[in-house]
Amino acid sequence: MDDRLEGKVALVTGAARRIGASIARRLHAAGASVVLHYRGAEADAAKLEGELNAARAGSALRVKADLLAPIAPRALVSAALERFGRLDLLVNNASTFYPTAIGSIEPGHWEDLVGSNLRAPLFLAQEAAPHLAQQRGAVVNLADIHAERPLKGYLVYSVAKSGLAALTRALALELAPEVRVNAVAPGAIAWPEDGQFAPPERGRVVASTPLGRLGAPEEIARAVHFLATAPFITGQVLAVDGGRSVFL
Repeated sequence: MDDRLEGKVALVTGAARRIGASIARRLHAAGASVVLHYRGAEADAAKLEGELNAARAGSALRVKADLLAPIAPRALVSAALERFGRLDLLVNNASTFYPTAIGSIEPGHWEDLVGSNLRAPLFLAQEAAPHLAQQRGAVVNLADIHAERPLKGYLVYSVAKSGLAALTRALALELAPEVRVNAVAPGAIAWPEDGQFAPPERGRVVASTPLGRLGAPEEIARAVHFLATAPFITGQVLAVDGGRSVFL
């Protein structure tokens, strides 16, 4: 199996920081040109674009968009086509994550969490599909192990990611045989930067992970790269979680 991506073009959503930036770097190192979607992290996106273009001139483009805006899917796909002339891979990485305790859930929570984690990937895939089909390309979604076993206190997020796992399987049928569609389901990789999960809870999560540690963003990026280049895999959700889903 050839895992090189020379001459190919990848669109990565939420690419400015954390897991998204690791995915973009990994795909770029394998030879792909990358479209770096971001929403608010302008400085981080500009820095990453500069880093990748310094390594290989003209190989990275940053594009700002709010994925909840109806125009965003067409704008992002069009930017890829206008700059690079093709699209081979869509990585739906962008996500919103915060708790929604039952009894306090508001319609805005649903619109935000389902919008970013499920609706945007659907409409991006739909927009990209004809162009991916021309290249016999692929979609890789970033799901979550809590798509299968909900995370208490995070009802809407868990439902949204469950929908994304179902969307992955459904799109694999709808877009076959020209386009493969898979997902990576991370476990605990990097703690949220807004203070979610108190130290005792963080300790409990690590203790319930058979490999006894957090994962690294680069380990998710490696799984995305694998699924992007695996020619006979489609409709699958791959847990990359140190074994934690076995425990849940």
